[in-house]
Amino acid sequence: MTADPRIAHVVVLMLENRSFDMMLGKLRPAGAEFDGLTGNESNPYSGADGQAITVPAANRPGLDGAALTVPNPDPGELFAPDINVQLFFPEPAASDRTPAMAGFVTNYAHQPGVTAANVGAVMRYFTPGQIPVLCGLADAFAVSDRWHAAAPCQTWPNRFFVHTATANGYVNNDPTHFPYAMRTLYDLLDEGGRDWRIYFHDIPQSLTLAALWPRIDRFARFGATFARDAAAGRLPAYSFIEPRYFSDPILGLLPNDQHPPHNIALGEARIAEVYNALRAGPHWQRTLLVITYDEHGGCFDHVPPPRATPPGPPYGDGFAFDRFGVRVPAVLVSPWVAPGAVVRPAGPAGPAGPAGPAGAVPFDHTSIIRTVREIFDLGPPLTARDAAAPSLLPALSLPAPTNAGPAALAAPAYAPAGADLAQALAAVPNDIQRALGALAAHLPADALGIGAQLAALADGSLVPQVPAFRSVEDSFHFITGRLSRLV
Repeated sequence: MTADPRIAHVVVLMLENRSFDMMLGKLRPAGAEFDGLTGNESNPYSGADGQAITVPAANRPGLDGAALTVPNPDPGELFAPDINVQLFFPEPAASDRTPAMAGFVTNYAHQPGVTAANVGAVMRYFTPGQIPVLCGLADAFAVSDRWHAAAPCQTWPNRFFVHTATANGYVNNDPTHFPYAMRTLYDLLDEGGRDWRIYFHDIPQSLTLAALWPRIDRFARFGATFARDAAAGRLPAYSFIEPRYFSDPILGLLPNDQHPPHNIALGEARIAEVYNALRAGPHWQRTLLVITYDEHGGCFDHVPPPRATPPGPPYGDGFAFDRFGVRVPAVLVSPWVAPGAVVRPAGPAGPAGPAGPAGAVPFDHTSIIRTVREIFDLGPPLTARDAAAPSLLPALSLPAPTNAGPAALAAPAYAPAGADLAQALAAVPNDIQRALGALAAHLPADALGIGAQLAALADGSLVPQVPAFRSVEDSFHFITGRLSRLV
């Protein structure tokens, strides 16, 4: 493997729980060149009276809070029953069967707070006018309509895949299995003499990984450092950016992770801030920015996930990770990328069975690992999954870095009402917020206690107590209090 001199800085921004169709399905007309929404997509639903109803994919127009927070309530995202029902309904889940993609509404109808009046919210999509930053970058640079979540699972397993090329056999966030001791991309970067940093807002989910605890100095708060590092030309070879997962009662901020029903305009502002900092920085011509989402979060997409190469055991939860998750948005930004490109992987078909659109192995989160390994000449793969993953390097198709892109992007104006913050702080934590509370409970009291904490978790002599958080505000204070002594 030879390093690629075109790129010196890879930056990955991973947001939360949106499907491709929901965010980019209407980016441009659907057809052979772009696998978006045609207007004929729908899901069946049996109402309370047993009447069969067809629920179409549809847009809720406007730029108000109600339009920008769909679906509300939050869809289900557990491996079973949620995602298996979403994909395979009315048949049972099976890795050798092509998913019908017909169970999203049926599953959503069973989520708390969903009524006959809002059961179609899981079929909503946004238009480019509602998310001009993400769609603007997709048009100015490249979009992929062949990027799937790494697994049909929750947030933690999919975020594990972007860092380690495996979920270590776990299909959900809960129950937790600390310490998560998988070998990571950051190990490869360290061994290859390449620097890296994880930028975060309230708490980084990546701190679930035990290998990163002794390298706590590589974590930095986004607001205090990212734009400054970019402007000064101090960005590392690899940067991973985590969004704000919680409402912040101290700074008066709402989440910008775009996790339903969080307002997507706040995530748009974060995307714009990242792009603007990179675009104005001195190393723009040697930068690749990847914007993607960890998983679909229960939101509708019409493309069946194909079979996947298993990463290798263990498979403690009984699933071999032999099929991908639902498609998620993926936008590739670099002066080396042709404007308006639709990027699809080339190469042989995947494992025997339904191969999915175009027959080639799709991009997934481990394509990031594959690409970083290639750019920086980091050696062998972490698992069989990133070994099989297609690289993103063919997307850098221009002979020179001539696609400067917009000089800057203006984020859509959105000023939450005071009641929005109060309501968000009083809400019961969602799945990822509860899981991050469990992460905080397992962290050592300070950097000096990392070794002892890891040993105690590994031998089972320490089982931290995780509070039963009554509200987002409770969990926020607990998490930030624990983390402030470490980072």
